[in-house]
Amino acid sequence: MSHIAIIGATGRAGSQLFEEALRRGHTVTAIARKASSLAGRDGVTTKDVDILNAAALADAVKGTDAVFSAAHFSSIPAHAIIDPVKKAGVPRLLVVGGAGSLFVAPNVRVIDTPNFPEEYKAEATAGGVYLDTLRSESELDWTFLSPSALFIEGERTGKFRIGQDDLLVDATGKSWITFADYAIAYIDELEKPAHSRQRFTVGY
Repeated sequence: MSHIAIIGATGRAGSQLFEEALRRGHTVTAIARKASSLAGRDGVTTKDVDILNAAALADAVKGTDAVFSAAHFSSIPAHAIIDPVKKAGVPRLLVVGGAGSLFVAPNVRVIDTPNFPEEYKAEATAGGVYLDTLRSESELDWTFLSPSALFIEGERTGKFRIGQDDLLVDATGKSWITFADYAIAYIDELEKPAHSRQRFTVGY
């Protein structure tokens, strides 16, 4: 079993990673501005941290085997996570990615499609920059898991498909994954690494 840190553990994706990790017996350090709301569980340490405070974040993740980051790209740039993780000496960084940088056709990303919602463009653009930053990272063993186009609340089924850089679409043309099933796929990756220094995706 691993000792992991989850940055953004109180958010929708982070909270499902938190639950899935505990379900499988991992020890978790939950990090967020109000992570103490998750206190009182066996195997859990909480750290109330301003993620943009590099020294505090490095101290919070120190001694863990891997760090999951579920922070928003548009407000938390890549190096705000990467640098403290490296400073703390943690070897693995697993980033909750976005779907905007996935491809729907050769050289056409989801964010480039005509109907991509304007309100999501800033976050999706920042997510693409984050992925490019990771791809130039030579020290960390990183992974970036992009969800499908719709990343939503829903049941934990354990039934999904894994892809690489192309958007996954089901038989009805829908591209979706629940936070709970996304978490299963990512804790699987923690336990049995198959995408070291790579982006991959999950969907139905």
